[in-house]
Amino acid sequence: MAEYDGGPVSRVRCALVRSGVGDTVRTFPAGVPTAAAAAEALECDLAAITNSLVFDLNGAPLLILASGAARVDTPLVAGHLGEGRIRRASPEFVLRHTGQAVGGVAPVGHPQKIRTLLDVSLQEHKLLWAGAGDHNSMFSITYNELRSITNAQELRVR
Repeated sequence: MAEYDGGPVSRVRCALVRSGVGDTVRTFPAGVPTAAAAAEALECDLAAITNSLVFDLNGAPLLILASGAARVDTPLVAGHLGEGRIRRASPEFVLRHTGQAVGGVAPVGHPQKIRTLLDVSLQEHKLLWAGAGDHNSMFSITYNELRSITNAQELRVR
């Protein structure tokens, strides 16, 4: 598709615009490859950073959108899903399924739809920030917009 010719950030921008959220992508020359770096650059609470974490669930990708201030409790999530063991995906697996490298994975803009879970603790924040496809870009979004554009299942992940 022509809209995907610009790379991962372009795909994220297109997904945001198509969904009605609008292009809220910001780029940082120094990079924001971690939640802590992003929170510092954005001058926001670390808990308002939305990490896009890809896991391997029985060979299929599972995207968990979680607060940057917490670790995902994979046994807890696996118990809720009742579908097998959740394993951290390799960088190659992440790139293959998202088209984005670890440290810059966005909740949207992937080649194909990925099953997505949304950490309910993120709803405590008026505005969230998520990776926009590379190590230098982030976008802003509300919890309800994020749930809507990802069609995520809300779940306590920690």
